[in-house]
Amino acid sequence: MKNFARALRYAWPYRGRLILSFLCAILAANLWSLCFTSITPVLAIVTTRQSLQDWIDEQIAETKKLIDGDQKKNELGLAKELDRANEIENRLVAKIAREGPNEEIEHQRRDNSRLLTRLEDKLSDARSDIYRQQLARKFIYRLPKDPFQTLALLLGVLTAVVAVKGVFEFFQDSLVGSVVNLSLFDLRNRFFRNAIHLDVNQFSEQGSSELMARFTNDTELLGQGTKTLFGKLVGEPLKAICLVVLACFISWQLTVMFLVLVPVALFILNKLGRAMKRATRRLLERMSSIYKILQETFQGIRVVKAFTMEPRERQRFCNATKEYYRKAMLVVNIDAFASPIIETFGVAAVVGALLAGAYLVITGHTHLFGIRMTDQPLKAPALLQLYALLGAIADPVRKLSSVYTRLQSGAAAADRIFACLDRQPRVKANSEGPRLARHQSHIEYRDVCFSYEPGRPILTNVHLRIPFGETVAIVGHNGSGKTTLVGLIPRFYDADHGSILIDDVDIRNANLRSLRQQVGLVTQETILFDDTIFKNIAYGNRRARREEVEAAAKKAFAHEFILKLEKGYDSSIGEAGSKLSGGQKQRIALARAILRDPAILILDEFTSQYDAESEEKIHQALKEFMRGRTTLVITHRLNTLEVANRIVVLEAGRIAAVGTHRELMAACLPYQRLHEAQFRRLCA
Repeated sequence: MKNFARALRYAWPYRGRLILSFLCAILAANLWSLCFTSITPVLAIVTTRQSLQDWIDEQIAETKKLIDGDQKKNELGLAKELDRANEIENRLVAKIAREGPNEEIEHQRRDNSRLLTRLEDKLSDARSDIYRQQLARKFIYRLPKDPFQTLALLLGVLTAVVAVKGVFEFFQDSLVGSVVNLSLFDLRNRFFRNAIHLDVNQFSEQGSSELMARFTNDTELLGQGTKTLFGKLVGEPLKAICLVVLACFISWQLTVMFLVLVPVALFILNKLGRAMKRATRRLLERMSSIYKILQETFQGIRVVKAFTMEPRERQRFCNATKEYYRKAMLVVNIDAFASPIIETFGVAAVVGALLAGAYLVITGHTHLFGIRMTDQPLKAPALLQLYALLGAIADPVRKLSSVYTRLQSGAAAADRIFACLDRQPRVKANSEGPRLARHQSHIEYRDVCFSYEPGRPILTNVHLRIPFGETVAIVGHNGSGKTTLVGLIPRFYDADHGSILIDDVDIRNANLRSLRQQVGLVTQETILFDDTIFKNIAYGNRRARREEVEAAAKKAFAHEFILKLEKGYDSSIGEAGSKLSGGQKQRIALARAILRDPAILILDEFTSQYDAESEEKIHQALKEFMRGRTTLVITHRLNTLEVANRIVVLEAGRIAAVGTHRELMAACLPYQRLHEAQFRRLCA
């Protein structure tokens, strides 16, 4: 529950609303218990067929008779019995003074002292009763004299009390709901802020589908647990407490007998809660699996259809949802099992208290198994009132039966959320480091080593210096480390060993934001957003004017096809640019990089989807754009090498050679093999 408690801290800024909801819950609980106090006057009217005024006068007369006695029947009241007991005490004390200590007298005195205590307690209770009856009499005498009119008025007041109670319950639920949703709003934003600053490599380790599940399903479950805590766990116990207090006025001993099963019920709920937390954790893991299958299938729908793998994907999804169904049913069964268990305990407790009370009413006794249960013999109307109160307690208790299991479900969701929220990026932002201003940037790799997994190096002892304004092409077989080499510059990940310097400043010591503001990136896998073309091009420069966006699009040879679209630059491109061709998407991505006007430009197979004519135009544009900036180009195409001043050949994570095309053809065997392979593909 530690992480669940951490989640509750997000509700602290809205504690004012929580306090108001608590006050509403107190008022609703008091009105709820007040409804059950109408049972006694209603029974008095219906069973005796007399007015409440006559009934309360009779109650006062009986209480006075209990205190003062009945002279007609020569019965002593509690007051006179107490006086007699005090006289006996005084005589016994005087006798001891005359004759000295005596065992028989001491025994008599002890018996008389016990009698005195009982009489004093009874007299005190009787005087409290008559005080309350006198207060009730003042109110009752304001009611109509006619019994039916009084009954109608009582039932009308009861209806009004229930309506007012409903108003307070509405405000309590509304306030609690606003606190829960606002706290989830803050938590989701904090979660997203933390997640978006994780390293690129950490995203791969975690999986986007897993993160999506924790953002949606897990936070929703946490919200349900929080709402249960601030709602039912506040309102329902208050109702039960108010009813217990009223029941204690009738017979606190019988009420305690009713509550004796509470510890047993709490023990069972604790066991069920632990089982619920484990089951919920497994259920949330299965939901993550479903998200993963959906994401993979929908993103790769072309491949699925091309290879006619719809049946396999249906089977995969069916298996995942079947497993989810099994885990969900386990959660449902645990939650459903709690309610009848608590209800059974509640009924058993009410039955026990009712049987004990019925025995006292029928026999007229005040003791049960040698234990005093009431000060005066219990009457049938009082027993019915007690039974109604204890029966009413069962309703909030029954509603509380699912609270603990839901809290445990919320705790399981909180554990998963905070497991991600507590993850810290390995690449530190270094906000206090020196900011890299835009100037003539040269790059230097010094003995750089890197691996995604221990024992599997991707780059080994890389030494490379790239002067300002130079265009360097990086070539090599797939898996040789080309993309990783350039990915170290914007610090998508940090080198395990060695350092990378820009203008003699180690990029790990520089301000991360200022570093990335110097870099423009165009990747082979074009990433666009479901928005307009204008906003996609201006993604890296939110203050860009219309003419600046159009100028960048012209340089990327995208302006012409954009104008042919129905809404031009305001056309929506669909999810991941689905409404555009591959070449068009790459031109948009290139225009985005051009608009950013970076000091360092990284092009990763950026012409992979261009036709020959477009590629030639792009090369002409790039030759102009590359002036005054440092450029790194990853390519497999020989004609792309024309824009490069030097070529770096990577082989198995090491730099095999660096030079011009002519130098490498003369002295670098790996480059010769790459050139021959590319030449054969062109000839074919």
